Amino acid sequence: MTMHPTRVLETFNNPAPARDYTIQIGIPEFSCLCPKTGQPDFAHIDLVYVPDTLCVELKSLKLYIWSFRDEGHFHEAVTNQILDDIVAACRPRFARVSGKFNVRGGTYPTITVENCAAGWVPQAVVQLPG
Repeated sequence: MTMHPTRVLETFNNPAPARDYTIQIGIPEFSCLCPKTGQPDFAHIDLVYVPDTLCVELKSLKLYIWSFRDEGHFHEAVTNQILDDIVAACRPRFARVSGKFNVRGGTYPTITVENCAAGWVPQAVVQLPG
């Protein structure tokens, strides 16, 4: 059993690279430290991506998220870093990361960042009757 966080995001081959499909991962236990006060900040991170040739392996994602726990990060910076690291690891066709941070000073900030691969166009949404 792994007992240490890591910034290494492992990947595996996409089992259906010819098809656009969406992977949604909710990460409700994100934490880091406020860089100003050192107090803990908690967030629910949502990752949504359309894989290209690689997918992110979930255990490595958990260990990656854990690696922020004892570090100071502004909400905006850490949300952008997570997206940048996901894009660097698996080069998805599209990725979105939203950080929904718990209340601090009477505010509930949500930071959402996106990346779209050059030339990728999403498929049209199918509207079914009913």
